[in-house]
Amino acid sequence: MRTRFIVGFSFLLILPTLRAEQSQARNLRDLIQSGKLAELRWPGFSPMRGYLTTFYESRGYSPAWTRERAPTIQAAALIGLLQHADKKGLNPEDYDGSRWTDRLARLRRPRADQAEEDLIVFDLALTVCSMRYISDLEIGRVNPRVFCFGLDTDQKECHLAEVESQLWETADVAGLVSGLEPLFPGYRRTEQALERYIELARIDDGELLPATKKPVQPGDAYPGIARLEQLLRLLGDLPAETPSPPNLYEGSVVDAVKHFQARHGLDVDGRIGRTTLEQLNTPLQHRVLQLELTLERWRWVPSSFSRPPIVVNIPEFRLHALDERYESELEMKVVVGGAYRHQTPVFSNDMTSVIFRPYWIVPLSIQRAELVPKIAKDPGYLAANDYEIVDAHTNVVRGDVTADTIQQLNSGKLQIRQKPGGLNALGLIKFLFPNVYDVYLHGTPAKALFSKSRRDFSHGCIRVESPEELAAWVLQDLPEWTPECIRQAENGAATRQVNLPQPIPVFIVYGTVIVSRTGEIFFFDDIYGHDKSLADALSHGYPYSGWRPSPPRFGKSRAGSFPQECTADRERVP
Repeated sequence: MRTRFIVGFSFLLILPTLRAEQSQARNLRDLIQSGKLAELRWPGFSPMRGYLTTFYESRGYSPAWTRERAPTIQAAALIGLLQHADKKGLNPEDYDGSRWTDRLARLRRPRADQAEEDLIVFDLALTVCSMRYISDLEIGRVNPRVFCFGLDTDQKECHLAEVESQLWETADVAGLVSGLEPLFPGYRRTEQALERYIELARIDDGELLPATKKPVQPGDAYPGIARLEQLLRLLGDLPAETPSPPNLYEGSVVDAVKHFQARHGLDVDGRIGRTTLEQLNTPLQHRVLQLELTLERWRWVPSSFSRPPIVVNIPEFRLHALDERYESELEMKVVVGGAYRHQTPVFSNDMTSVIFRPYWIVPLSIQRAELVPKIAKDPGYLAANDYEIVDAHTNVVRGDVTADTIQQLNSGKLQIRQKPGGLNALGLIKFLFPNVYDVYLHGTPAKALFSKSRRDFSHGCIRVESPEELAAWVLQDLPEWTPECIRQAENGAATRQVNLPQPIPVFIVYGTVIVSRTGEIFFFDDIYGHDKSLADALSHGYPYSGWRPSPPRFGKSRAGSFPQECTADRERVP
């Protein structure tokens, strides 16, 4: 009898606790199902409800991040990461960065009659914000398809409930989160560069260099010499131990300006003209933004590849063939599509073949707008430039150019193609990676364009400076394709296609910052305005998928229409 009394009495003692726990669980479950938490900066989290349900169900809907109303070690570490999200190129306020101090205070000193509510709000807010943070670090905030980019990030969908469970029990929250970020060395270097420029932007006063009527030449007097020296030292272009120059623009300062010009995609002439002055006067906070946007784009890249890829960075006007460590093994200059009418699209696909001595089938838009008027004026233009007219079956149409011929060329019933050889617009080698844009890599007879600092002159395809070197890299798995064999194929009598034994991933990307292996930071112009569009999208706030840009300027693909993935059909985790 006494034992029954003790058991019954004990149950009465714990009953209030059980009721409180049941009430907490019910309230937490109801909040999750509502898909909204008013205390968050971005209250709605409906797409995340499944992840939250999975995470909290496994814990009986009990708070995960507190013990006796004190944050766990893991919670404290997570909050620190959220508050310093700017170091990762993210906005701390997207994860309630400024609100955690007050929430922690309310845990310690709960408001009257609201202790349970404060506890639940703290727990759910931390789970939602940490899930957002993890998703943003791993796959980015904005789906690249919003910009009509042909990049697929679906394969990078992260398992948020599983990651939260790992965070809940790990002794190294920062290390676990760091392992979710892109593992590429270039990404890590960009993160380090961001931290540096955040500090530079904090300490620099932003004083503008004065403009002059004429470009400042080496040896000229320049009223802004003191500020110029200060800025170049700050940025690392002028070594700190270099003696201060006199009032003339000469010596070490000229060398520092040349170094600055090389890092900003300018002509390295040492003259302070309009474009160099614009770059020198660009606010350092804008450089911070460029680095943040570049990190966002790194997160769109797949976590791994079937083999090291080829990467073309449009604003850099450069191609990088990567090694097993994802460092540049081969680099060369490229010419990309013109900024105002013929932008090269951002996309990825697999290279499947190399064609030596290719024909060039002139796209209908170029045929109509550029070649037909010249042929109508001078029928001899065809032969002089190694062009020929073919029908739909690629049979050569011989005879004089008539009015009917011109009409069929304009309608597309007849096509113009350029024969292989020294005049061919594709050069002697073409690299195929089939895509809806009909864009490819190729050589060019117009070698002089590679000497220019800005190289957006093509109709959308990508001209490479050293097609022979690229062919040797692409064909390295076929030992018979020696440099001598490649030269023979270029100079042979026939067109020759070589299919690759294993496709090579090709990424056409857009990044206005590159950080080299030596830590040098290179900035490039936003020639297509993609930085501006991405910054606009990120300023929209959660859900970022609700933002829509103006139509892209590269226009329709050569296939006749935008690819279906031009619209973002997957809502990001808010």
